[in-house]
Amino acid sequence: MNRSVAVIPARGGSKGLVNKNIYPVAGKPLLAWSILQAKAAEGIIEVFVSTDSPLIADVAIEYGARVIDRPPHLATDTSTSEAALHHALEEIEQHHQLPSDRVVFLQATSPLRLPGDIDNALQLFVSECADSLMSVTRPDDLTLWEKRATGWESVNFDFRNRAMRQDRPQQYIENGSIYIVSRDVLERVNNRIGAKLSVYCMQFWQTWEVDTIEEIDLIEFYMHKKKLV
Repeated sequence: MNRSVAVIPARGGSKGLVNKNIYPVAGKPLLAWSILQAKAAEGIIEVFVSTDSPLIADVAIEYGARVIDRPPHLATDTSTSEAALHHALEEIEQHHQLPSDRVVFLQATSPLRLPGDIDNALQLFVSECADSLMSVTRPDDLTLWEKRATGWESVNFDFRNRAMRQDRPQQYIENGSIYIVSRDVLERVNNRIGAKLSVYCMQFWQTWEVDTIEEIDLIEFYMHKKKLV
């Protein structure tokens, strides 16, 4: 299997939880977990952190990643991860002479990865000749409602004719933990998801990510329970 580069976008301007990407989680800055998981994967040749923050850059270097300085116009509240990935791949190609035909995109806020998850996702991507991959989880029972102009309506089931849970269509949550995308897809459609998508299914407890201080407690609970620390 050809080895890939990993890119972890981590800008400094977090609104909900200040300095979220380097907030202490289970004894390490949050970002550090994704760096260490990527460095442990056999299919990853190098790990890059794309950031506009000197504090985040220092943490990235401390834990063994290379830093890509993200320009301010790509680090606003409305900047997309795809824009950061475009910029990162250009920098990798121009200054690091490493393969850049595909990228493993990891979100620092989703650190609940088991050893082997990244390599297994890469193997699936290759075996299915995919142009993109996303990680998902499957909830056992999820009934969604939406408030519309006409009132409340069920979204993924019919409340007027409730099927048994086991008879409902299987649905999945995009958990944001692992993406793999070819450079061609990024350049053509400017999206992490292409036409030939592979889906890597993770366990439901791996759904959770860090957006608030309360979720850090939850992440730490699972990291200890699943012996990820």
